[in-house]
Amino acid sequence: MDAQAEKLTLPRSGFGSLLLRRLLARLQCGSVTVRLPDGSEILHRAGPGPQAMLVLHRWRAISRLLTSGDIGFAEAYLDGDWSSPDVTALIELAARNQGAITGTDRAVLPLRLIHRLLHRLRDNTRAGSRRNIEQHYDLGNEFYARWLDAGMSYSAAIFDDPEASLEDAQVRRQDRIVEMLGIEPGMRVLEIGIGWGGLAERLAAEGCHVTGVTLSPSQLGYAQQRLQAAGLGDKVDLRLQDYRDISGQFDRIVSIEMIEAVGEAWWPTYFRKLRDCLRPGGTIVLQSITIADDRFESYRRGVDFIQRHVFPGGLLPSPSALRSQAAAAGLDVPETQFFGQGYALTLMHWQRRFQAAWPAIEAMGFNVRFRKLWEYYLSYCEAGFRAGVIDVGLWRMQAAESR
Repeated sequence: MDAQAEKLTLPRSGFGSLLLRRLLARLQCGSVTVRLPDGSEILHRAGPGPQAMLVLHRWRAISRLLTSGDIGFAEAYLDGDWSSPDVTALIELAARNQGAITGTDRAVLPLRLIHRLLHRLRDNTRAGSRRNIEQHYDLGNEFYARWLDAGMSYSAAIFDDPEASLEDAQVRRQDRIVEMLGIEPGMRVLEIGIGWGGLAERLAAEGCHVTGVTLSPSQLGYAQQRLQAAGLGDKVDLRLQDYRDISGQFDRIVSIEMIEAVGEAWWPTYFRKLRDCLRPGGTIVLQSITIADDRFESYRRGVDFIQRHVFPGGLLPSPSALRSQAAAAGLDVPETQFFGQGYALTLMHWQRRFQAAWPAIEAMGFNVRFRKLWEYYLSYCEAGFRAGVIDVGLWRMQAAESR
């Protein structure tokens, strides 16, 4: 059955069916099977690409997509308006067919402005940053320990072999960071955003003195205990401190997937702080998620599901924006390494581990809606990396005069 014939099998009455026909007509690649609320199914093929299934439990899922874009569609999932046996594949299909959704929401400017206003109210001032970070990272160390790797790394791993374990891939990423930093014993290293202390432990074990800052009390307590247990407490100075309040200079600076939480308005401040804290001849390594250059302008003008429900106040830079901010602060970027598909694999591992750990997580007091939110978040991100909409990379920087 060709696409035109398939469209004719859809219900001819009702606003929801009209919107669905419009969306399917815009698909340029991939295929999707849609199970309608009455139990009937349609198959729409647009060409090679992801194969997905959408189970519509209520027609309002489509209207919510129209009125609130990906935020509305995500919230419809949380409310049970739709489901899918493979949420990742469905979101990847949407990501590879951005035109299937873009352009359908012109009538809902007021709602989009409301989402944007709410996002702006989460500005990353010192107080705002603390609130935003605590909302995501202070869910409890036990929660994260249930599904992260044994090293508690909550960032992209490097998979030289797709069959490698998550633990081995995370060690490989740390190896690469140490290589790019050019670590030598006795160096003073600043880490902005220490997470649960995995990289600080590695750097201290390499003979460095590590100053690390975080805004998460839960992470700070865990990291301090971790370094003491490893016998490296005298090698580190871990603090609950805003990056804007750091003083002193360091031989090396590292910051892993922290810039995404800085907020665009604060990027110049962040990069100036990096430059001011770097000793002559020093090296900076950032690990950053980026959004494709050709999507950055539309992305920065809107608000997506991640900003609304997962990382309040956040914004991904594009590669060009990141380079521009670095240059404005007097920093060169002589080396980068991108590994977006490694992040897709990392997220796949996290999703499986999260689902396997759910009984224990539920026993901590988290409800089913929380489970659906996190499963959707992990699928949403995995799909973005698989589709190439977002990427992740290591960026080695140095002061411009050090060339």
